[in-house]
Amino acid sequence: MLRPSSKLGASVVAPALAFLIVHLHFHGIATTDGLPPSALNAATLDADLPKLPFEKYALPNGLEVILHEDHRIPEVAVDVWYKVGSKDEADRRTGFAHLFEHVMFQGSKHVPEDKHFEYLQKAGVSNANGSTSQDRTNYFEVVPSNQLELALWLESDRMGFLLDRPGFKETIDVQRDVVKNERRQRVENRPMGLVERVELEALYPPAHPYHHEVIGSMEDLTAASVDDVKGFFRTFYVPNNATLVIAGDFDREKTKALVEQYFAPIPRGGPVPRRPAVMPPVPTPHTIAMEAKVQQPQLTLAFPTPANFAAGDRELDVLANVLGNGKSSRLYKKLVYDLKIAQAVSATQDSSMLASTFEITASPMPGHTLAELEAAIGEEIAKLQAAPVDVVELERAKNQIESGTVRALEPLIARAERLQHYNYLVGDPGYLAEDLKAYRAVDAAGVQRVAQSYLKPGARVAIKVEPNPAAPIMGRVVKP
Repeated sequence: MLRPSSKLGASVVAPALAFLIVHLHFHGIATTDGLPPSALNAATLDADLPKLPFEKYALPNGLEVILHEDHRIPEVAVDVWYKVGSKDEADRRTGFAHLFEHVMFQGSKHVPEDKHFEYLQKAGVSNANGSTSQDRTNYFEVVPSNQLELALWLESDRMGFLLDRPGFKETIDVQRDVVKNERRQRVENRPMGLVERVELEALYPPAHPYHHEVIGSMEDLTAASVDDVKGFFRTFYVPNNATLVIAGDFDREKTKALVEQYFAPIPRGGPVPRRPAVMPPVPTPHTIAMEAKVQQPQLTLAFPTPANFAAGDRELDVLANVLGNGKSSRLYKKLVYDLKIAQAVSATQDSSMLASTFEITASPMPGHTLAELEAAIGEEIAKLQAAPVDVVELERAKNQIESGTVRALEPLIARAERLQHYNYLVGDPGYLAEDLKAYRAVDAAGVQRVAQSYLKPGARVAIKVEPNPAAPIMGRVVKP
């Protein structure tokens, strides 16, 4: 189960603004009629930044509660974030956060085994799931408004009484095998499934919380005892390490009473430990040669970059868009259209809580090599380091990022997740306007500066995967 995107975007176009006015109850938004923000009055744009209305409070047991009302349709999203991810796992005990993503749906003290989804389906649920990342785990359901109490009861019961269900040991054993099978599907039996692990281990030293994969290792899952798993739950799945967001069509006072009824009796947990982490050291530039049972080679260039919301992160987002987002990007035009040496190329700034990675991936056309791609990519990076991007290119990138963000906010669960994201990372659920403002403020000099600071040839890991029919599907390292 893949984690949802944690990124925002920047700069507004007319369709996005219309969407905000009609669908999200944002006020005072003026259409740009397709013009870039540079053609408009900057002060007016800042004044018109959209906002997600919310109310935030906390229960005595430490549970944070965030309410976002929207009465357009009779639905409500209930979204719980536990501030625990793979970064919180101990050595030789990896995969616990992801394991609980499965266990939490198998029933609790008052919910029989395999009844969680059945209850929701009978109530008319339109969406329900969970996901795990390096930094957090979430559980959510979107139900008809008149089924809000059911959703709150289900979430509170697995928060307060998961370990009390009969047959918990058997559930752990079954779900341990389910997770192992998922790992086989996503890693062992997936073409180049080993690349992520190789990249993490190259970028982060063993003591860093991001050194291992979210899904965990087979050995650790096998070795985990029931007491180990219970201890992990008692430490991290407690009200004072969780946030409940309710978004949609609900009565505020009645909802607060229901939250009090179902969540307030759950005891507060102890202090939540956090593993220390700093920006990983810049890796010694090196290439990792791999081979896999694939048809085409693949090149991955990874550069360590600052954490989400740290200085430079938004500029790196824009840089990634300019370099490798879509057919108008520099790398696509150079490698695919002009030189015709690549069949695909992309760039992303993958931002996380403790550190981030700027990643460029490319696959060559038949008859061309990964060395050619690496050289051409290096030339384009050097151009961005030597001269600022032009205004049109910069504004196009910022428009693409922001319009994509705004359109993504239409579903209730997307707004709930955005409120959670800001609350967790910056302590303010309503940080949307400030985040968009930060993107709009990105200038050409800032993009050039981060290109010079972080995309250095001496600060990258290159992973080169070559086809080999005799290699495992997921790949293997053939030379460090």
